[in-house]
Amino acid sequence: MMTTIERIPRVGDGVDRVDGPLKVTGAAPYPGDFDFADLAHAALVRATVAAGRISRIDTGPAEAAPGVLTVITHENAPPLGSGPATSRGPQPPLPLQADRVLHHGQYVAVVVANTAEQAVAAARRVEVHYEPAEPVLDLSDPRGELLTDPWGLDQRRGDTAAAAPEVTVDATYTTPDETNNPLGLFATVASWAGDRLTVHDSTQWPCAVRTALAAAFGLPEGNVRVLAPYVGGGFGNGLRVWPHVPLTALAARMAGRPVKLVLTRPQMFTGVGHRSGTTQHIRLGATRDGDLVTLDHEATAPVAVAHDQYEPVAAGSAAAYACPNVATRDMQRRLNIPPTGSMRAPGEAQGNFALESAMDELACDLGLDPVELRLRNYAEDHPGLGLPWSSKALRACYEQGAERFGWWRRRPEPGLVRDGDWLVGYGMAGVSFFWWQAPCQARASIGRDGRAFVRSAATDIGTGTYTVMTQLSAELLGLSLDQVRLGLGDTDMPMSPQAGGSGLTAALGAAVQAACGQLIQVFLDAVADDPGSPLHGCRLADVTVADGSIHRAGHPDQGEAYTDILARRGLDELTADGGSAPPRPEDVGMAPAGPFGAKFVEVHVDADLGRVRVARVVSVIDGGRILNEKTARSQIIGGTVGGIGMALLEETITDPATGRIANATFGDYLVPVNADIPDLDVQFVGEPDRFNPIGVKGVGEIGLAGTAAAVANAVFNATGKRVRSLPITLDKLLP
Repeated sequence: MMTTIERIPRVGDGVDRVDGPLKVTGAAPYPGDFDFADLAHAALVRATVAAGRISRIDTGPAEAAPGVLTVITHENAPPLGSGPATSRGPQPPLPLQADRVLHHGQYVAVVVANTAEQAVAAARRVEVHYEPAEPVLDLSDPRGELLTDPWGLDQRRGDTAAAAPEVTVDATYTTPDETNNPLGLFATVASWAGDRLTVHDSTQWPCAVRTALAAAFGLPEGNVRVLAPYVGGGFGNGLRVWPHVPLTALAARMAGRPVKLVLTRPQMFTGVGHRSGTTQHIRLGATRDGDLVTLDHEATAPVAVAHDQYEPVAAGSAAAYACPNVATRDMQRRLNIPPTGSMRAPGEAQGNFALESAMDELACDLGLDPVELRLRNYAEDHPGLGLPWSSKALRACYEQGAERFGWWRRRPEPGLVRDGDWLVGYGMAGVSFFWWQAPCQARASIGRDGRAFVRSAATDIGTGTYTVMTQLSAELLGLSLDQVRLGLGDTDMPMSPQAGGSGLTAALGAAVQAACGQLIQVFLDAVADDPGSPLHGCRLADVTVADGSIHRAGHPDQGEAYTDILARRGLDELTADGGSAPPRPEDVGMAPAGPFGAKFVEVHVDADLGRVRVARVVSVIDGGRILNEKTARSQIIGGTVGGIGMALLEETITDPATGRIANATFGDYLVPVNADIPDLDVQFVGEPDRFNPIGVKGVGEIGLAGTAAAVANAVFNATGKRVRSLPITLDKLLP
């Protein structure tokens, strides 16, 4: 008899991570951990100019160095095929296909040697000569091509020009470039067996890597296997197939041996994307009672010369509030910079900072409480589609967050509250994140030992996918957690979309639900012609599952164990597939809702030195159905930490003359550490979402969005100084 159902953790319980023991004991296999007896190692050579052409490249000294197997440049690299675009846009330019240099740090050669040390030493001996050109590095430089409405997402309703508000806020906000810095350096290990390629890669999207590599080398996708069961963090920079990945596979083919390439920290700053900086102009207009009359949001962001990045910044403002006259516009300017990429809460992080800062300014000008202003302009239905939201508990986020934080003790006049040498301020921001879900597939099996194996090609980037999908599978099949094994991160498993956009839990969870339901049906089919079975003639709607058995609904004494059915039929296991695909809003009469939330922040600012300390953060989040309270809370905490970094610390600095990133190490690029972070309070509200069969929304990014605006608004409340440019450094606060 299996464990009784009373002891089986339910979906929603704060179950410890099922992969935790592997990680804390060092047994989890990360991509860079894989080894082969004849493994060779690769090291990269990067361009030292931001624009121009390679006039000559001398590889002789490197080729003569000890242990070197081959040196690959544009002169001897074979042509590689370009893969199809994904939902994130085209893939970055393929490496070593031409002599043109598009950005500082671009790969211009790769050295393959017996050891990593030999490869690095030899790479320093590659001599590259350039015909440099003047780079375009400034967002205001008219030489850079300006792309208007690059994704067709600019929105307009009403007439913002004709509106006649009584109170107006008209301001420009800027955010800097920021760089994803996961703890694990990105690594790729490639091995060929004839025309079959196996790759271990730090990716958030194994299936996209398989597709890109198959196209690069002219292979059927079935000949490429990509493995990423564990990734050492991936805050959006694993959503592309970056140039080092096909370069590693090419090195392995040309060297005739498996090859490992591990990026250095400086290479992570130029090789795997970054959050693009923005310049945003916002104009808000309202009646004196605080009703929004007009909302105009224009954003301009940089994009690489030969690479497109999908990241709308202003678009989210169109659905944020009930307002009759709205215009949002996104533009990009091509610069000689490394390709941009996604970084946690892409687009929304930058756009929310500008919008929610402007809303705070409007509240101050109106003499209205910031929470009250947002409630007064609350969008009960989707403002653009005119459809009811599939779920929305943002009002509860505001109200419960204000109560939990003690917001009503706030002094609205800035600079009035002190604690010794520290000025104290309160700030808040409303938060939303776009809805995202893609088709997904999963497979479920149960064997003679009574254990289930549920799998999909998705990967777990540290968000808890192993755990929540194990919980969900266990509940759907009536098993205990230790009777479910979850397989992830292998393209030989059923297709999955990316772990990104806060959409994997919804997509994979729905696919797992479908697969588990189909598996139960397969077991019912196995006894359909057996009149001796208590399940004879039952359909899926007629049964429930518990304790490793299928029972007639309402009759727990009339059922059979999975193991008994398999044994009687002489089967080792039964398997079923399931898939998910999101419906169209017009087909279901609802607007799909992403997560919502409210952020409340207390800051302390040194009155003499301008130092800022975050003292408290309360996050109240509508994330739909929460599959695991502990892992979901961890996601909000982690996102909030990233938001504090965005507000106060993070800035990727590019030399305006050369295009070189000047702070591409942890010694120079500042990220929050424990001493920067107070206790973070998280509360979940809301109901299961109606647009998804398991009711989830995803909470991976909503914790970051809104944090920077809430901090900036709190700084204003503390000091009376409105900072419209991130990060908020002490020089911006000094008298």
